Parts: sequence; C-alpha cells; structure tokens
Amino acid sequence: MSRTDGELVYAVPRRLLFEGVEPWLGVRREDVAAILDRLRSGSFVPRSAAESDRDLKQIIPYLVLRDGERIFLMKRTRAGGDARLHDLYTIGVGGHLNPGDGSIVGGLEREWAEEMTADFVPDFEFFGLLNDDTVEVGVHHLGIVYAADAAGRSVAVRETHKLAGSFETVATARSVYDRMETWSQLALDAATGPDGDVWASGSSTGESAAQASSRPLPRPESE
Repeated sequence: MSRTDGELVYAVPRRLLFEGVEPWLGVRREDVAAILDRLRSGSFVPRSAAESDRDLKQIIPYLVLRDGERIFLMKRTRAGGDARLHDLYTIGVGGHLNPGDGSIVGGLEREWAEEMTADFVPDFEFFGLLNDDTVEVGVHHLGIVYAADAAGRSVAVRETHKLAGSFETVATARSVYDRMETWSQLALDAATGPDGDVWASGSSTGESAAQASSRPLPRPESE
C-alpha cells in the first residue's frame, strides 16, 4: 500500500482561493494576506481524489533552507512516491498538510522532522505564495514558501533512499536549473539576486502574513 492510499490532505477550492485574483506564475510576495485568510476555507480530502481534481488546490508548506550564501540543494531518486518528480533537483523541504498538523507551520515542522536530520528546528520566516498552473503537478498545488538559515549548523537528508542533499553555492544550483522541478526553479529565481546572493528577508507583508499561516486549520469532518 502506498502512502497516498487513505491519506487525507488539506485542500482549498480554486474558485475561493483565487476569487478576485488572477492566478500568477512564480512566488507572489505582495498582497498575500487576504489569500492566506482564504486558506481557512479548505478541508481535508483523500489525496487520491485531490490529485485528479483540478478544482482543488492542495496546500504545501515549502521551505527554502540556506546556510549563509549557500542553499540546500537536493536530488530526488526513483524511490519517491511521485513519479512526476523522479530524478529532478529541488530546493524545497515540505509536503502535504495532514490531520493533526494543526496549522501550516505545524505541518512544516512535521515535514522538517521527517525529512531532515538536524539537532535544531530553524526559525521559519514566511516568504511568499508559490503558484504554477503551467504544469500538471502545479495545477493541483499551492506552495506556502518559507525561508530559514541553518547558520552553520549541520543538516542532512534523513530519507537517503529518496533524496541526496547538501549545501551548495547558488552558482551550483543554477548549473542544474534545467533539471530542477519547476517549483524550485521559481523559488530559486525569487530567493536569489542577480549577483547570486541569497534573499535577506521575508515578505513585505510582515507579521500579518506570518500570523495567517500559523492559524489553526479546520478539523477533519470525522473528528
């Protein structure tokens, strides 16, 4: 049985999420608080159904981790559950929201513990909203992007059969740009400057957006 069998994930109807807003391509960092508020309009649905329902957007906390001017770069193996992402590079740590996560940040904290080996949990700083409707996997997901700095502390991939990862320069990440999943391409473009420097701070929306992404999620109907 695969992990997706029977898994409940958090999703929001597309028509509610984008009401009065033109869907964008890339990382949106301005005017995001109202969109984050609409995340409360979602519910937990079977992942198997959500993956084929174009009227739903599954919500994905997505962490871009750096260590100073280096960025954590990973490569997916063929052991991962989503065949669409096999052999692609990624700079995102995260995944679907499940019942029990409590909030978007809570889901990211769980994903951090599941995916990474580290003796610390970084401060997650809200960065923006990631959308890409130009590819099939992107049609079904909306990324809530966070940034964090390891600040010299050791970090490694936990599930080494699924991923390989290490801190690399932005130039190294750029060298595999064409082999990155599209979300990582868009996140890298947003998080790095023209001179290869890594972002300095999060979204200009400030505390209101960060607070919205920490609000409790609705409980599953079965509870």
